Amino acid sequence: MKAESEKQIQQAESSQLEQSSFGLSALSFKLKIGFDGKRAANNLTGLGNYSRSLIEALANQFPQNQYLVYTPKVKAAKQIDSFFSKENIELKLPGNGSFLWRSLNILKDLVKDDVQIFHGLSHEIPFAIEHTRVKSVVTMHDLIFLRFPKYYKFIDRKLYEWKSKSACKRADKIIAISEKTKADIIEFYGINPHKIEVIYQTCDPIFKGSFQDSTLKRISLTYKLPEKFILNVGTIEERKNLKLIVQALKYVDEDYKLVVIGKKTGYFKTVEKEIEKLGLNKRVIFLQNIPFADLPGIYQLAKVFVYPSFYEGFGIPVIEALYSGTPTIAATGSCLEEAGGPDSIYVNPTDVKGLAYWINQILKSDSLQKEMKTKGLEFVQKFNSPLVTQQLINCYENILS
Repeated sequence: MKAESEKQIQQAESSQLEQSSFGLSALSFKLKIGFDGKRAANNLTGLGNYSRSLIEALANQFPQNQYLVYTPKVKAAKQIDSFFSKENIELKLPGNGSFLWRSLNILKDLVKDDVQIFHGLSHEIPFAIEHTRVKSVVTMHDLIFLRFPKYYKFIDRKLYEWKSKSACKRADKIIAISEKTKADIIEFYGINPHKIEVIYQTCDPIFKGSFQDSTLKRISLTYKLPEKFILNVGTIEERKNLKLIVQALKYVDEDYKLVVIGKKTGYFKTVEKEIEKLGLNKRVIFLQNIPFADLPGIYQLAKVFVYPSFYEGFGIPVIEALYSGTPTIAATGSCLEEAGGPDSIYVNPTDVKGLAYWINQILKSDSLQKEMKTKGLEFVQKFNSPLVTQQLINCYENILS
């Protein structure tokens, strides 16, 4: 693979000898930045939202640059179509979309397009990119597959480790999305701390404004939401720890129900059995495939948002809840304190009674609710797009200087 990659690099670079120089003089007016677009072009949640938000914020705040999004395929969806309609965001599809394209063949396209920086948005960068003129950045979201290997198949865990460790060793710069992730990269991969920069995530702008009462009423009626409910958002998997909320619900005011929004996995059966055992069938509501445009309204209608995950790289749902003005309870033990700030509540992810206590405390105290909403909204401003995006562009420029 190495011989093949070097040959492709030489061919691509030789084809550029007669074109304009790749010197720093071009940087004074324009950057050409390439991105791994696998998630941005195909995922409607999680890393897809992260990728689109990051690139879109750059395109809006620094329109003088060109943003090239490389992907072998594109999902047909309104969010994705809207993303690629931006004038300075360009979709780049391969001429030959072989299964090696993202890992190797993309190098030829990057050199041909005069890309100055390539940003791998999720744990990997192309092999041998360090042998080209293209500088590289990789975002590391978490190393959960090493912290909690039991949640992953052996072959998947080894593949993730191989790709991410290689990317960290070869990239010019690593972006960690939290101090906790940075610490994990140093611990597991032995990376020099000076190579890692913590740049927090933000969430989609749609969560940053209040919906009108008429819109909230429509959303409530459409999804048959109860008048009083606790909210949880995220994939229904063991690590996210939904079972703890169900167990705590038994000790919470009976007027309140639990609304869960997330994709079901095999763990759902465990949760379902717990609901039946505790006689809570009428108090737990599962919603799936909620249109992204309506999700902020559900956050805004919730009385409390609960996210007791055992481990996260950052915890975007916590940010979404705080922007929505919803009091938030999260778990200790990972990075959720970084996301939720000093005025959210944190409990041990195995403490059923502790979680129930704090849910009840918030529900019965208007003053506590008001304080958590106000201070939570103040804290979350540190994740606003202009600040995060400026840090990112500074990172790119420092690599090129």
